[in-house]
Amino acid sequence: MIEADIVTGASDRDIADWLEQRLQRALATMKETVRVALPGGSTPFPILRLLLERELDWSRITVVPTDDRDVPEAHDASNTGKLRALFEPAGAKIVTLTDPDPKSLGPFALVWLGMGADGHIASLFPNTDPRTDDPMSLRRITPDPLPPEAPFDRLTLTIPTLLDTNELVLVIRGADKRAVLEAALKGKNDLPIARLLRANARRNNPNPVICFT
Repeated sequence: MIEADIVTGASDRDIADWLEQRLQRALATMKETVRVALPGGSTPFPILRLLLERELDWSRITVVPTDDRDVPEAHDASNTGKLRALFEPAGAKIVTLTDPDPKSLGPFALVWLGMGADGHIASLFPNTDPRTDDPMSLRRITPDPLPPEAPFDRLTLTIPTLLDTNELVLVIRGADKRAVLEAALKGKNDLPIARLLRANARRNNPNPVICFT
């Protein structure tokens, strides 16, 4: 069984409170830029709007999308465009995955991931066979099948890049996804979420994993 702190019934505000505490601690203990990797999708943005109400030194924070659709930022499906619209007015820097500075892709103070019902994390879908020893920090991939709501190629951080962090947090909604997560923690599947968690557990100093479900 892979160790993880599982918090059930957390509200959006509870999660925003937790993120604020982690970012305040990182800002207090790190002299350099505080990098965080954040997901897109419908679940994160209400939480992020609450987080932006908090008194944080956003000028010292760099936001990196965990993944994005390969579309222009002005497109409705662009995670980067949505993150930029939220965070740049507060003073944070946003990294684009289309042409990133490799130095901006980690290390992270915190990586926040969602998970699909098929066990994908970021845009590492089961058909992409993500490697835990991937030498690349970023991949352009094609989901198969293409999600009908977003039928685009993807840009995604790889498992080693996602694990280059001080802390790993997953926010997962729904009983079906909770069952996939629990199976991954018990080593009962080989989906991308399971590969990520196993690779983290094998590290000399595993990152703390907290799961809000």
